[in-house]
Amino acid sequence: MIEVTGLVKTYGTKRAVDDISFKVNRGEILGFLGPNGAGKSTTMKMLTGFIRPDAGTATIGGIDVTVDPVAVKRQLGYLPESAPAYPEMTVEEFLCFIAEVRGFRTAAAKRERVEHVLGLTHLNSVRSQTIETLSKGYKQRVGFAQALIHNPPALILDEPTDGLDPNQKNEVRTLIKNMAAEKAVILSTHILEEVDAICTRVIIIARGRVVADETPAALRARQPGARLDEIFRTLTA
Repeated sequence: MIEVTGLVKTYGTKRAVDDISFKVNRGEILGFLGPNGAGKSTTMKMLTGFIRPDAGTATIGGIDVTVDPVAVKRQLGYLPESAPAYPEMTVEEFLCFIAEVRGFRTAAAKRERVEHVLGLTHLNSVRSQTIETLSKGYKQRVGFAQALIHNPPALILDEPTDGLDPNQKNEVRTLIKNMAAEKAVILSTHILEEVDAICTRVIIIARGRVVADETPAALRARQPGARLDEIFRTLTA
């Protein structure tokens, strides 16, 4: 579903992404890890068509992001780290707006999708509140809801549980796991327990390059008895 081959992105003299390649199939939840400045966000922005690679290719559902970025965006649900939204809109107004942007033109179609994601992300209790009045956790849920509204086959989620309390984190992780059978999911996170909780595979990048691509179990087998954060520090040192 997602295929990346030889991606390169350079800013000035710094090569932020240096010849990265990987694939993600439907049914996989890929944990995308790396220290700050490793190239995670740059890679995800290239995958979503927000920035162009200097070299290499990225395809979503067989569509090249540089050839037809609009078609790629139809295949994707994207949650950026900051979960941007229009603060003066209510939750319901914002999701109706996103539904229309995503091609649901009739009132009935918009209503069905909005009600569906409000229920999925447990936002019914705040549906009439303006987004600027919400807690960080609820704003994050709104961002997650907009990524899901068109039921895309691929999801790219940047820190989807950031700002959530432990119960909310479990709800979001369960939701991601339940959807993964039908979708290819890339999950960027700095919460290593999240890798154990939901990821079927892990890619770790450092200095723009892939330093590990394997299952969580294989990653742990590199240093038997070591904590995941210790293995992470060893690989990214």
